[in-house]
Amino acid sequence: MTSHPRRVLLIALLTAAPAAGIALLLLWRGDFSQRVQWTATFFIALALLVGLATLHDRVVRPLQTLSNVLAALREGDYSLRARGAAAEDSLGLVYLEANALAETLRGQRLGALEATTLLRAVMAEIDAAVFAFDSDSALRLVNRGGERLLGQPAERLLGRTAATLGLAECLEGDTPRVLERGGPSASRWELRRSAFRQDGRPHQLVLLTDVSRTLQAEERQAWQRLIRVLSHEINNSLAPIRSLAGSLRNILDRGGADARTDLAEGLGIIGQRADSLGRFLAAYARLARLPRPTLRPMAVEPWVRRVAALEPRVAVRVVPGPEVVVNADGDQLEQLLINLIRNASDAVAETKGGVSVTWRSQGEGLEVIVEDEGPGIVDTANLFVPFYTTKPGGSGVGLALSRQIAEGHGGRLRLENRKDRKGCRAVLWLPLEDRESGVRSLEPRTPDPRLPTQTLNRS
Repeated sequence: MTSHPRRVLLIALLTAAPAAGIALLLLWRGDFSQRVQWTATFFIALALLVGLATLHDRVVRPLQTLSNVLAALREGDYSLRARGAAAEDSLGLVYLEANALAETLRGQRLGALEATTLLRAVMAEIDAAVFAFDSDSALRLVNRGGERLLGQPAERLLGRTAATLGLAECLEGDTPRVLERGGPSASRWELRRSAFRQDGRPHQLVLLTDVSRTLQAEERQAWQRLIRVLSHEINNSLAPIRSLAGSLRNILDRGGADARTDLAEGLGIIGQRADSLGRFLAAYARLARLPRPTLRPMAVEPWVRRVAALEPRVAVRVVPGPEVVVNADGDQLEQLLINLIRNASDAVAETKGGVSVTWRSQGEGLEVIVEDEGPGIVDTANLFVPFYTTKPGGSGVGLALSRQIAEGHGGRLRLENRKDRKGCRAVLWLPLEDRESGVRSLEPRTPDPRLPTQTLNRS
C-alpha cells in the first residue's frame, strides 16, 4: 500500500506535470537554440524536483514531529513538546493541542505519583495490617503492619495464597467483624474487606486492625460500671436486711406478746427487698439478652397514631408527616415509641403541658420526634447509663433498651432540651434507602428485644 507521503508527492507530481509538459513542449518546438532548450529544461526539472522535495519535507516532518510526541506520551515521557505551536495556523493548532495534552498528562502523572507516594507512606506507617489479594487469592500487596503480623518480609509473602498465609478466613464471611489470632495469648483484630479492580481483574483489600487494647479498655470500663451499679443496688437491699436481722434477733431475745407481730413485719420487709433485688436482676437480664429484629415493611403514620392512642394520661397530638414506609421490626419500634411517649407523659404530669409526635425526612433517613412541655432534662451525662433513674419506682433500663432497638435498625436515638420552650425532645432517626419508596433492607448492627413496657431513665 502506498504511504501517505508518496500519495501526496504523486498528487503534486500529477498536478505539476501538465504545466511542465506544456512548458517543455513550447520550449522544444519554439525557435530557440539547443543551448537554451537544454538549459531551460534543466531548470524546469530542477524546480520540479526541488518543489517535490520541499513538499515532501513539509508533509513528512510535521507527521514525524507528532509521531515523536505521541510516542513519548505512550512511553510515559511528558517532557517532549512540538515546536511551531500557534493558534492562527492549522498545523500550529495541532501542535498546540498535542502540547496541551502532554502538559495535562504530565500534571496527572505528577499528581498520581504524589498520591501513590503519600498512600505508600500512610500504608507503611499506619498501625494496621493491609493485604491485597487477586482473584486467585494470591497476595499482591502487603504493608509493614502485615509483615509484622505474619512475621515475614514482603518478599517472602507476595505471591502466596491466603490459605498458606493463614488468612483464608479473612476472605470469607461478613465484615466488619472481630477475629482472634495468636493462640492462647490471642489478640483481637477488626476485619474490614472491600473489593476493587486492577488491570480489569477483581481484587480484595483486607484491613486488619488490632483492637485488643481498645476492647480491653472498653470491657474494663463496662465491668467497672456494672460492678458499681450492682454494688449500689445490692447494698441498698443488704443494708436494711442486715439492720432488720439485728432487730429481729433482739426481738427474739426479748420475747413478749408483740414479738410475733414484729417478726412478721420484719420478714415482710426482707421479702420486699428480696423481690426488689430480683426485679433489678431480671431487668438486667432483659438488657443483656437482645434478639435480632425481624424486618418487614411498616407504614410510619399508622404506627405513630396507634402508639399515640395507647397513652391514657395525656392526649398526644400527632402532627402528620410524609407518607413513608420503613423496613423494620414493628413490635420493637412500637415498644420504643411507647417508651418515648410514656416518658414524655411522665414529664408533663406536673406541668400539665402537652405531648406531640411528628415525623419528617432528614438526609437519607427518617426522623420521628417526640416533644413534651415538661421540665426538661436535668442530668444529661447519665441519660444512657443502665439502671440510672431519677423517677420513684423507675428501673433505669428503658432508655438503654430503646437506644439498642434504634441501633439494631441501623438508626440512632438522642434526647435534648428544647430550644423554643421548656421541655424535652426525643429524636429517633431511622435510615431509608431512597426518598421515593422509603424502604431499606439492612442487617441490624446489634440485636434487640421485643420488650415489655419500660420507663425511660429521664427526669
